[in-house]
Amino acid sequence: MAAVIVTALGCLIGAWAWSASTDTQEVLAARDTIHRGETIEAGDLQRIWISRDPLLSPLPASAFDDIVGQRAALDISEGGLLTDASASDEALPPQGQTIVGISLTPAQVPAMPLYGGDKVRIITTPGVEGTPAPSTPQFTVAEVVSTAIDETTGNTVVNVVVPYADAGVLAAQAATGNVALVLDSGAE
Repeated sequence: MAAVIVTALGCLIGAWAWSASTDTQEVLAARDTIHRGETIEAGDLQRIWISRDPLLSPLPASAFDDIVGQRAALDISEGGLLTDASASDEALPPQGQTIVGISLTPAQVPAMPLYGGDKVRIITTPGVEGTPAPSTPQFTVAEVVSTAIDETTGNTVVNVVVPYADAGVLAAQAATGNVALVLDSGAE
């Protein structure tokens, strides 16, 4: 009798293991963290196998070629699964907007990482001569697209998207180096 119970139990465990291992799917996951606004490259992605779960809707591995080259629509953590909402093929910058690159020294930018989608203001600062700033300095409201470190200068290059009408003034001011970037709350 004990042998029959052990055999039946073994069959049940084997059936469960076989069922669990065959009900999997190959999906796309982030190899490293991909920040909102960054272009998704082939090296950013990996194919992994996961058990099917009706509560998850990850992109199948077959979507690899469709995702590469799109922009991350949100931050995707290392190992995170990609979904339909993860990427967008919208043009950057959007119509009526312009991307301006600003090179900032460590004293001109917060000492914390900036990510695509961060809300910032670029504020006009006094000149080298110490010209006093007006009581309310001029500023441009912008959204961070991406950041990079200039290996030659050590400056942080921040690419921001601004309305087309503000781009010329901001670019001219940024070229003088008389600007500072402040990070605003993302809460609406």
